[in-house]
Amino acid sequence: MEPHVIPGARFVDPQILGRIKNLELLARSVVEGFVNGLHRAPYFGASIDFAEHRGYVAGDDIRRVDWKLYARTDRYFVKQYEADTNANFAVLLDVSKSMSFASQGVTKLEYSCFLAACLAYLSHRQRDRVGIVTFDTEVRAYVPPSAKHFNILLQTLERARAEKPGRILGPLSSIAEHFKRRSIVALISDLYESPDDLIEALRPYSFLGNDLIVFHVLDPAEIDFPYRDASRFMDVESGEEIPVIPDSFADEYRKLMQAHIQALTARFSESRIDYVPLNTSKPLDDALFSYLGNRERLMRVR
Repeated sequence: MEPHVIPGARFVDPQILGRIKNLELLARSVVEGFVNGLHRAPYFGASIDFAEHRGYVAGDDIRRVDWKLYARTDRYFVKQYEADTNANFAVLLDVSKSMSFASQGVTKLEYSCFLAACLAYLSHRQRDRVGIVTFDTEVRAYVPPSAKHFNILLQTLERARAEKPGRILGPLSSIAEHFKRRSIVALISDLYESPDDLIEALRPYSFLGNDLIVFHVLDPAEIDFPYRDASRFMDVESGEEIPVIPDSFADEYRKLMQAHIQALTARFSESRIDYVPLNTSKPLDDALFSYLGNRERLMRVR
């Protein structure tokens, strides 16, 4: 499957997404276009692997009723299959001030909100429980995973503002105890932390049995450093200004950025955490494919 030939990919251009103000409409447009373009998607809909019975409720497809069990118990039960069983999905969204940066088009936070809404919609349409945590130096919002919390998640994304400096280790460590039930946990951040601190922040989630996927969101200017004129560059979190002559600094900067990404790739791989670098100028296809692959693995072990 090649993400770049998906018919629905026109819906995931960040420039187009930036014009859609309703996050639910945005998520639905992206996800439905994406899913319709898949060549195959064995983790959507009913699988052939029986999982369990549950009591019949009004609106259930009567074709799912286990009539043999009804004959023995005089009660209606519906067969559930592996892809139908509910899972927990939670977003850990970095709303620190560095996420407000944009060299063109959308900010990193806006792009991250698009991504979070799409991932949550994918889970919600599969009847999973969805939740979200937003954080900078502390937890700003916590919505526990629930089948009824999709709209609350969207409202939390709408209110998200990147206004204060941030750290990952403190807030994620403090909220980890709420993730004792096995979940898919997606961290969305620009990851301006040391690899050691990031692994330390996520260690409790792995210890509790959660399936982790990290989306590393960067602006194209942070990756390529396209600047040519000498100027002063400001740290958006600390406010500190540093004079820079780009010609002498650009190559060194790119090497440092690549070394950081390579270190993250290695450390996350060692810890069995999925790692997805993302460029805010690119469509969301790769992120959605990574999430779907991660979810499929979780469903297999469940």
